[in-house]
This record gives sequence, C-alpha cells and structure tokens, in this order.
Amino acid sequence: MISLAGIIINNAIVLIDRIRIEVEELGEPEAKAIIDACQQRLRPILLTTATTVLGMMPLWWGGTAMFKPMAISIMFGLAFATLLTLLVVPVLYAALFQVNFDQGNE
Repeated sequence: MISLAGIIINNAIVLIDRIRIEVEELGEPEAKAIIDACQQRLRPILLTTATTVLGMMPLWWGGTAMFKPMAISIMFGLAFATLLTLLVVPVLYAALFQVNFDQGNE
C-alpha cells in the first residue's frame, strides 16, 4: 500500500508542478494552464503506470504467497488511481484555487 501511495502521489505532484510551470513561467491563464498541463503530462503518467503494471506481471503469475497479493493490489490500484489522478486532481486544483473557466475572462 505504501509503494502504491508513493506512485500515486508522485503522479499528482508531476501534474500540479506542470500546472505551476504553465502559470508562473509561461504566463498562461490558470484555466488554460490546467488543460495544457493535463495534455502534456498524460503520456508520462500513462507510461509510468503501464511500465509499473507490466513490471508486476511476473510477480502476479509466478510470485510467492507474499508477492502475488502485493502485485495484484499495486497493478489494479495503480490503474484505477491513474484515472482518478488525471480526472480528480485537475478538478480539485480548479476548485481549491477558484479557477474561472469562462471564455471571456482569459
């Protein structure tokens, strides 16, 4: 569970840091920065998830009594949490920082 939480938190940090870069360094409006950051970080987050899930497959198929449940929980937990990271983190960021998505205010 700790390793799974570490990967999920890392994905969220990567996404939030990219939003910060878009706003502070590139001068994007916050609404556009959130969308651009999600588009730019989609591939790295999905690749991290895919490599971790595929790397756990041998433990799932041929692991011992300790490693098999760990591999299953990391694989399916990470796959589900990746979707949540890509959907929930931007929504929470926009809600907590009160980002306005009106077209006329950009």
